[in-house]
Amino acid sequence: MKNMLKLGVAAAALAVATFAGQADARTPLTIYTALENDQLGPIKQAIEAAVPDVEVVWMRDSTGVITARFLAEADNPQADMVVGLAVSSLMMFDERGLLASYAPMGAEALRDAFRDDRDEPTWVGMDAYVGVICFNTAEGAAAGVETPTSWQDLLAPEFEGRIVMPHPASSGTGYLTVAAWLQMMGEEDGWAFMDALHQNMAAYLHSGSAPCVQAARGERMAGIALDMRGVQERAMGAPLEVVVPSEGVGWEMEAAAIVDGTDHMELAQQVMEWLTTLEANLVYQQTYAIVAHPDAQNFPDGYPEGVEAALIDNDFGWMAANRERILAEWTARYEAKAAPR
Repeated sequence: MKNMLKLGVAAAALAVATFAGQADARTPLTIYTALENDQLGPIKQAIEAAVPDVEVVWMRDSTGVITARFLAEADNPQADMVVGLAVSSLMMFDERGLLASYAPMGAEALRDAFRDDRDEPTWVGMDAYVGVICFNTAEGAAAGVETPTSWQDLLAPEFEGRIVMPHPASSGTGYLTVAAWLQMMGEEDGWAFMDALHQNMAAYLHSGSAPCVQAARGERMAGIALDMRGVQERAMGAPLEVVVPSEGVGWEMEAAAIVDGTDHMELAQQVMEWLTTLEANLVYQQTYAIVAHPDAQNFPDGYPEGVEAALIDNDFGWMAANRERILAEWTARYEAKAAPR
């Protein structure tokens, strides 16, 4: 019996040692991302299951911060990959020659808008996020304010001091919203609209989710924010209406790419292969309504109708090429109401 016990203990110790050895044998892959914190664990787990030789090491921050950091490191890149960042940011990186060309197998199965269809592609789309209005109906009823149906409705005097939106230099949702207004309205009318909206703005927050969270709590009447955050807050009981403005809505695609010159090119390519699969898209679908693979569509309960029809014909190349100019102009006009970081 004692010998059997010793053998059992030895076997268990060997299993633990083997597992530890396998874990130690994994290659750390540094991945820059702007994914929400609650997405990081499931995607890390799924990548490591699909590519067992990889240990995912996230470097996570908001879209603006990650974009600025990556560009600042252009001469000495610290990342192996970028996963879950606005495609307009990736286009900026690509223009500067910072991304490796790679065409993952299976990318042809993705929806057209989510593919880099050049002969030497550098990115692959993952999901889309949309800028909507989260309106607190209880606060609105108490103040005698009707639910807005358009962007122009937010200019009404009863909204003064009762709106928040993401800061476009910090948040991808903020930038896609500003870029959408400029594309939909034209630059002159777009800036005039933002001048008027600024008069009603309480603050510009450094998160794409925070404006909807504040609206859900009743801290603000309306927040311009991520579509899915509004749906999530409403599902948890918040008195929210998720409004798709009648003029149309801006949107941005999150995408993935390999950093040019990475020391772990083969492993990064294996990760890119997995990121294009239906399995990966089913993981994205847990937190996004619109994803790249057409067979992974499953809009959650409470998701507003008509979102896909309201998406503007977004020019991501224009967003990338004009980002610095637009942010400089926006900052000059509206930075006084930026929330503290």
